[in-house]
Amino acid sequence: MTNNLQFEFTLDKEAKTVYITREFDAGLSLVWDAFTKAELLDQWVAPKPWSSRTKHMDFKVGGRRFYAMVSPEGMERWSIQRYTSISPKTNFTMYNSFADADENPELPGSEWNYTFSEEGGKTKVSITIYNESLARMEKMIEMGFKEGYSMSMINLENLLATLSKPS
Repeated sequence: MTNNLQFEFTLDKEAKTVYITREFDAGLSLVWDAFTKAELLDQWVAPKPWSSRTKHMDFKVGGRRFYAMVSPEGMERWSIQRYTSISPKTNFTMYNSFADADENPELPGSEWNYTFSEEGGKTKVSITIYNESLARMEKMIEMGFKEGYSMSMINLENLLATLSKPS
């Protein structure tokens, strides 16, 4: 694994936007799959000791992922992601909202834009998260989003290293 991989996390409260750039020592196809397949997402997206459990996912324009972050005590925090555009292996966008266990969204939500690029065997993922309200963005921050997402990126880096090893 390469130790000098790019990781930037910027908050712009005025624009109600979070900018994340993360580089991975893995090929584009593998990184794309890690962001777009439920069986891989559930292995990395939750910061430890939490886990992720996808109830259903249909990665297509108009499709959605309904999943929970589950605490060690079994508390569930549900979210819905609705996919709004997909350009295979280069970009996808989605609308994300917290929800209850019956898939009733808690609005306002946020728009996520993921861009993928590969150079020299490393894959860079740039994520822009536009929040519909400053209050929602502040709630994300208060819930420890930066710390949690940073931990999730380490989980993903470890998963990619495992999946990249020759069998």
